Amino acid sequence: MRGDRQRASLVELLTPVIEASGYDLEDIAVSQAGRRRVVRVVVDADGGVDLDAIAVISRAVSAALDETDVLGGSPYVLEVTSPGVDRPLTQPRHWRRAVGRLVKFTTAEGVEVQGRVLGADEEEIRLDVAGGERAYPLPAAGPGRVQVEFRRIEAEDLLHDEEEGGDGEPHGH
Repeated sequence: MRGDRQRASLVELLTPVIEASGYDLEDIAVSQAGRRRVVRVVVDADGGVDLDAIAVISRAVSAALDETDVLGGSPYVLEVTSPGVDRPLTQPRHWRRAVGRLVKFTTAEGVEVQGRVLGADEEEIRLDVAGGERAYPLPAAGPGRVQVEFRRIEAEDLLHDEEEGGDGEPHGH
């Protein structure tokens, strides 16, 4: 139970710090690694999170943690990261950030749906399913999962790469 209280305290402490930087706190996890604890903070934003943002957020979170005793006196390692592709889509912002991505979910009625996200708001998600637009109320769309897509390399892409020397840089002959 102590871990739940500690996590709740961390969420309460860090949510305003992260939101002040223009990002959303998606998750916090504290785990033990030898004598140290690892504090993993997952953040996201519309348009994603780049390395510069991770650095800014890391400094702000570290300062906030150093000003409190929420972790006690024991040493910790801070990891700030963005969510991976395997994160379930549960909140309207998750669906909004998945626009253009292929997703799969099971409705409350047990129907499996796969389609490309066209848009999302607080009430519903809109998908292109088999070439037609369909809307699903958010509560009826169980947690969605982004599907990993592998694109076949077309002959034209290979020819274009060879003309540029294979690495995008022009080469003299």
